[in-house]
Amino acid sequence: MFLRSVSSFSVQTKQGDNLITSLRGSSLFSSSSLSYVFPSSSALSFPIRKHGRALGVSASLETNNLALTGVVFQPFEELKKEELDIPVAPQVSLARQKYTDNCEAAINEQINVEYNVSYVFHSLYAYFDRDNIALKGLAKFFKEASEEEREHAEKLMEYQNKRGGRVKLHSILMPPSEFEHAEKGDALYALELALSLEKLTNEKLLSLHNVAQQNNDAQMEEFIEREFLSEQVEAIKKIAEYVAQLRMVGKGHGVWHFDQSLLHEGDAGL
Repeated sequence: MFLRSVSSFSVQTKQGDNLITSLRGSSLFSSSSLSYVFPSSSALSFPIRKHGRALGVSASLETNNLALTGVVFQPFEELKKEELDIPVAPQVSLARQKYTDNCEAAINEQINVEYNVSYVFHSLYAYFDRDNIALKGLAKFFKEASEEEREHAEKLMEYQNKRGGRVKLHSILMPPSEFEHAEKGDALYALELALSLEKLTNEKLLSLHNVAQQNNDAQMEEFIEREFLSEQVEAIKKIAEYVAQLRMVGKGHGVWHFDQSLLHEGDAGL
């Protein structure tokens, strides 16, 4: 690196001492000539400042090992960290970073929760779709609820793969197929069961969020909050209202009217 001649050359150390070197009469100035004055570990910056018609170059002497360019971040030095090594084993994830075994296991457990709840809702759909039950609105509601829980499980599976974990599907319990209840009736009993399942799912999601917090996994926390927590609260509120309405109408003809409202929910003009 070469600098053209300037009227003065100022060097200021960390202690505030000034060294003035006259450069008048020199056509070129080589930075290599500074090597006998400044140690190799020092860093020099050359801000150009105007003084009237002349240009002044000020060099500050630092001892913090910064490069001559003034760059603070040194990526090739940072890449020497062992945790940033790229694995070569074919069975090891290349994308995994700061994703603990506890978080991986907790995600797999939540996948199982979502599939189990989806299975129960699917059984409820089949029950209300029978020809001798024929509550098509409740059948529609539980079919959509089952599909939503399965979507949640698949979303968790995608996240597991994204973080470099391994999806492990656990066994699913066989749900009941009969939902008759002599006192409450099948509609109210089914929706109270659904409300309890949604609350249980919410507890499991909060536990999953707590695992992420304990393992300092901010990305996993954000994922759970964004994709699940708010939606779960809304689902609990919605089913709680259905339970309250069915308790008011009781069994019989009122259940049919309630079922019709579910069947046509979302239709244009309603």
